[in-house]
Amino acid sequence: MKKRIVIIQGHPSREQTHFGHALAASYRNAAVAAGHEVRRTDIALLDFPLLREAEDWNKGTVPETLRQAQADISWADHLVIIYPLWTGTLPALTKAYFEQVARPGFAFKPRPDGKGLAPGWKGKSARVVVTMGMPAFFYRWVQGGRGVRGFNRDLLGFCGVSPVRTTYIGQVEGKNFKPALWLDRMSALGTSAE
Repeated sequence: MKKRIVIIQGHPSREQTHFGHALAASYRNAAVAAGHEVRRTDIALLDFPLLREAEDWNKGTVPETLRQAQADISWADHLVIIYPLWTGTLPALTKAYFEQVARPGFAFKPRPDGKGLAPGWKGKSARVVVTMGMPAFFYRWVQGGRGVRGFNRDLLGFCGVSPVRTTYIGQVEGKNFKPALWLDRMSALGTSAE
């Protein structure tokens, strides 16, 4: 089945030279070759303010620079979110992007009966790809992967995204790191739109 995919590149550097950018390109090229439709958002290339007050998040307007990002998420069946692990979780700019984009009325809505909130991204799946300098097993099993699990559960899951699958890529700057192996894995994921 062909899917509509949005790749959200969450590395905060404007330089397009990091391994996450290569992963995104590998996924995209394979997905397009397999007949999927793909759009891409590079968070580092967007200019938007930080949210500083709850009232801004609840009732403020989404910055013009992020309206296309919201449109792409609405359009997509599948989200591919790629970011480096910084201090155990998403980089600040990546988190700020999701705070701006995942607003009430878009990411979730009041239920018609007035009892609680209904997810606004139901019917979408996600692949979260996290790169890191430490061994992935150490982050995932010893430290519990709390930052990534929290993002997957508390944002994506709350907004109705399911399933959310995670790929942890560790020791990306290590001397024994094999980038070609991971680029091939991303190609395979892109082909199957997983």
